[in-house]
Amino acid sequence: MSVGKEIRRRRKALKLTLEDMAYRLDSDTGNLSRMERGQQGASEAMLHKVAHVLGCTVADLFAGAEPSNVTQTPIGSRRIPIVSYVRAGHMAEAVNPYPAGDAEEWILTDLLELSAGAFALRIRGDSMLPEFREGDTVIIDPAIAPLPGDYVVAKNGDNEATFKKYRPRGINEHGDPVFELVPLNDDYPSMRSDRTPIRIIGTMVEHRRYRKR
Repeated sequence: MSVGKEIRRRRKALKLTLEDMAYRLDSDTGNLSRMERGQQGASEAMLHKVAHVLGCTVADLFAGAEPSNVTQTPIGSRRIPIVSYVRAGHMAEAVNPYPAGDAEEWILTDLLELSAGAFALRIRGDSMLPEFREGDTVIIDPAIAPLPGDYVVAKNGDNEATFKKYRPRGINEHGDPVFELVPLNDDYPSMRSDRTPIRIIGTMVEHRRYRKR
């Protein structure tokens, strides 16, 4: 059974018509019908809405699909807000990364052990090439302390944010830890916490790259 057929099966079990379902999804019956027949795909946001209406998780929709020579991996049922864009290598305006649930855009993940303050950012700029390209999405967890070599989002006293590699540099004369934020692109400079007022916001736990033609 395909994901579309599983959606149809669950919809009928709840005695919902196509019109009922489309109204609750703020969509139209044509789109929903094509989705159920497997003639039209669905975005992560739409799959989350469908699962909510049907009283299940996104993973449940995939669980009913019959096996084939291609295994479908559930994209997850945990919703993470995309709170701002980060311009890697060029400081960009940062939004407080502890969202209250009113983000305009969301991403689904199967990382269920994330803290309540986890959020996603889309990379801009080329300072983290070749590992991170503009348009890549990273999921950040503020509750995870970085280890040497981890990738982090940090901000300075002016609430400007940047995405860089974390490198500890010992302890200063006051006993405070010193760290360096390092770009992967050698054309950009590093930043040190004993020279610039910077603070770690959170540590990257997932990196997504989408195919571009």
